Amino acid sequence: MRDSRDSEKQTVIYGRNPVREALRGGRTLHKVLVARGADPRLFRELRELAGPAGIPVQVVERPLLDQLTGGGAAHQGVAATVSVKDFVAVEALLTGENPLLVVLNAVQDPRNLGAILRTAEAAGVDGAVVPSRRAAPLTPAAAKTAAGAVEYLPVARVTNIALTLREFKQKGLWVVGADPEAPVSYWDADLGGPLALVIGGESAGLGRAVHAECDSLVRIPMSGRVGSLNASVAAALLIYEAVRQRRAGGSR
Repeated sequence: MRDSRDSEKQTVIYGRNPVREALRGGRTLHKVLVARGADPRLFRELRELAGPAGIPVQVVERPLLDQLTGGGAAHQGVAATVSVKDFVAVEALLTGENPLLVVLNAVQDPRNLGAILRTAEAAGVDGAVVPSRRAAPLTPAAAKTAAGAVEYLPVARVTNIALTLREFKQKGLWVVGADPEAPVSYWDADLGGPLALVIGGESAGLGRAVHAECDSLVRIPMSGRVGSLNASVAAALLIYEAVRQRRAGGSR
């Protein structure tokens, strides 16, 4: 295993047997990378091992594996990026009487991810939900920005954000998505009850399927010339408005 001292790089394990054993042992992996041109039987085997945990297996060019493993390492065409913390089951986030959750869909920047987790933990959010694909992983860069919050804030990783939101609604949570085109300002929305706040990605936003699962959408009013805020700032405003309403005993 390569132990990088550079916090901007992901922690990586490499080699066919180490990656196989990590998958069999249930280690928290972000994704498995297989060099293009590798034996198709190896790809199928790794995909079968990774499938139950929702870990993506991706074909990449061999120079990328060389770079990730430090150059010259005997990676045998296989590597896996390792998360900096273990994830929890979604059900573990719903143990309180009035849960407040943050759901992140396609947030790509590890620093944005880390900043959101830091704010969520500081505000007393019960947990966060992140997708297993097409999103920033919990790398050392994200953990550094989170300033220790990843040690205390429960985070669940799911394969389908839209389906997870549907399950939250069935359990009594109100699902509110951040959308710059929403007709309602977040100041005027009821954020005081059991709630899942959904923050979209920097470029893709909420996405069609996630948008459709939201009970309501809210916008952050923009009075200046800048048209939008980044994901971490938007999340902070929404989280603390929800906390304020709860402390005030209800909405608004």
